[in-house]
Amino acid sequence: MKPHMICHMICSLDGRILQSRWRPESYKPGDLFEDLHDRIGGDAWIVGRVTGQEFAKGDRYPDTDQRFPRENWFARREAEAFGVVLDEQGKIVWGRGDIGGDPIVVVLTEAVSDTHLAGLRSDGVSYIFAGAETIDLKAVPDILNRELGVETLLVEGGGTANGEFLRAGLIDEISIALCPAVDGAAGAPSVFHSADMDADTPAPLTGLTLTHHEMLPGGEVWLRYKVENGARVQTQSAS
Repeated sequence: MKPHMICHMICSLDGRILQSRWRPESYKPGDLFEDLHDRIGGDAWIVGRVTGQEFAKGDRYPDTDQRFPRENWFARREAEAFGVVLDEQGKIVWGRGDIGGDPIVVVLTEAVSDTHLAGLRSDGVSYIFAGAETIDLKAVPDILNRELGVETLLVEGGGTANGEFLRAGLIDEISIALCPAVDGAAGAPSVFHSADMDADTPAPLTGLTLTHHEMLPGGEVWLRYKVENGARVQTQSAS
């Protein structure tokens, strides 16, 4: 069964998410993202490879002669929440087993090396397989529900990963905090972004219904929308 999937982000008034570019420089969102994340709750959160790489501490995994079956493997199956990262080619060298106390679960393809699998196991990082050479996004939430009991999954960036889930028709709700800042220039990713090859692929949205609005102490406006999707498109991801 697919979990309820909520895309949760904070952004500038022009929809950009790279905070280092926001102006005025005096505005700082602080712990806003995390505070709203905690208010929403959820059994797991998921990000793309680029965002996941920001949490990595290792340089490389040592070579190994071991061979591993391409089967889901879990260092832990019980936690208040799991941190899930899409890493199609197995590029992230973690050097850790959790992010902020949330056990890491990596989404891989069967093309990943045995050396990488050995490294993940040594770090205590769980992994699941969702495709032979490219990640099947539609399979990921179902696997998380079946294997770990995830019923609410927060989709939290980057913009490319958010866009892929949106175009796949998998997002059920959008949580956005509009911050009193602007980017104002080309080049930064937006909340829902795309690679050039997907730029002309529309999301199957048929409706958005406002379910919550709240003015926050820092001048931010928190909006939550229920998403209505039409027929889901066949989307595969590497982000």
